[in-house]
Amino acid sequence: MKVMVFVKATQNSETGVIPSEQLLTEMGQFNEELAKAGILLAGEGLHPSSKGVRVKFSGTERTVTKGPFTPAQELVAGYWLWQVDSMKEAIAWVKRCPNPMPGDSEIEIRPVFEAEDFGELLTPELREQEDRIRAQVETRQQE
Repeated sequence: MKVMVFVKATQNSETGVIPSEQLLTEMGQFNEELAKAGILLAGEGLHPSSKGVRVKFSGTERTVTKGPFTPAQELVAGYWLWQVDSMKEAIAWVKRCPNPMPGDSEIEIRPVFEAEDFGELLTPELREQEDRIRAQVETRQQE
């Protein structure tokens, strides 16, 4: 199963405080462990929400709002995409993770939808389209 692992933001990450060299080293070692275990598919840290925007949809209208956004603890400061055997395995890996922020912090784990989760709604045509898109993405990543 694929899971998205969200590192929740804090006041420090939202004000642009850069992690210490020690934390960067510890996280680099953790990421190496994930890669060696074949779990890590992707992962990045995110700039503070002050550098982002939100696009609100209401019918055909689109409204763009510039950051920052609040409350900080409801925002995402970084993420990983992992391939694991179970939620239990994902939890075990998160428990091994260095604390990603100075002070208290939180990590959220959510399953990623897989094609079979949609059952009959995913028609053969939609499945073919999904396969084509995934192949295009993989080709670009290999370039």
